[in-house]
Amino acid sequence: MKTIFTVVIATAYSLLYTLSASAQGCVAVRHMSCTAPAGANSADFFKQRSGHWQVSAGYRFFRSYKHFVGDAEQKQRVEQGTNVINVSHALDLGITYLVNQRLSFSVNLPIQYNDRSSLYEHYGNAIAQNPNQKRFHTGSQGIGDLRISGSYWLVNPVKLPKANLAMGLGVKLPTGNYQATDQFHKLDKEGRDYTVELPVDQSIQLGDGGVGVSVELQGYAQVSKTLTAYANGFYLFNPRETNGVLRNPTSTTIDPITGYFSVADQFAARLGLSQSLPFMPGLAIMLGGRIEGVPAHDAIGGSKGFRRPGYIVSVEPGLAYMKGRFSAALTVPVAVYRNRIKSYSDLQDPTGQRHGDAAFADYLVSLNVAKWF
Repeated sequence: MKTIFTVVIATAYSLLYTLSASAQGCVAVRHMSCTAPAGANSADFFKQRSGHWQVSAGYRFFRSYKHFVGDAEQKQRVEQGTNVINVSHALDLGITYLVNQRLSFSVNLPIQYNDRSSLYEHYGNAIAQNPNQKRFHTGSQGIGDLRISGSYWLVNPVKLPKANLAMGLGVKLPTGNYQATDQFHKLDKEGRDYTVELPVDQSIQLGDGGVGVSVELQGYAQVSKTLTAYANGFYLFNPRETNGVLRNPTSTTIDPITGYFSVADQFAARLGLSQSLPFMPGLAIMLGGRIEGVPAHDAIGGSKGFRRPGYIVSVEPGLAYMKGRFSAALTVPVAVYRNRIKSYSDLQDPTGQRHGDAAFADYLVSLNVAKWF
């Protein structure tokens, strides 16, 4: 029974600094922490783990290909083959030090591999420009933005194990390459192919180029002997307005609003239930809701620059397991609502007609493992 009770908080720490809320598509949300506790009682766990280290690894995958303007899906893009396809793999490496039952510090570094294929960035979408409708690929690989953070439980978990709330504060450093480039295919006047090196799309840049500050809340409450409710919220403040990367350095003119990449804020929140399984000690099933995205306007600083703001609402089932000092969790949030809201640039249109699009995925796969020492 002790294992059943402690699986929630054990998995919470397994996920606290490794489970990223990667937006499912061209809404450029960088890897960031947003946890989901998965058990019911924390006292025994904290008694055993105080002063210990944890190493963790989290794998993420998504494939975005469905375009939205607002919440309206542009189904013709897939039917015509002019849609953009982003495939993202990421491995998040983390290390956490638990100072005592209430305070912990953590460092998290993502390693990413991104592939993007499209028509419009190369020959073009139109038949006249691209008669064979050729699709070409660009990509980026390397480390992402490093995050250093701390978390503090407001109540001593040993004294009040059935419910608690933790507050977190972190700093995001621009260690990821926010100027990644690749070869783009073009046609000359004679119809011959040539390539030019340009910055890859914002959605597959490895970093955003800004120093950010993140705030986070996570809490849980034991509903019954084996059922626990959990909630998490995360917001990343990115005060820098643009990162100085020209979207199209070959152009003779620079758009005063969208000519450079924006350094955008990000947010995520989760709410759900976790059910421990008495007949399978250490295992819990989770079901919750999740929202994540990029706002059109930053909370601090300017909002100019190119960004695709929007958000995704998902249903998030999952499994969590703990045995001894090892824990693992698998979640697969499935999108039920996607909305590419108007950007700062869109809102400058006096006619109110301009509204950019973004591609989203149907689901995200997230697998996390952790070991205490």
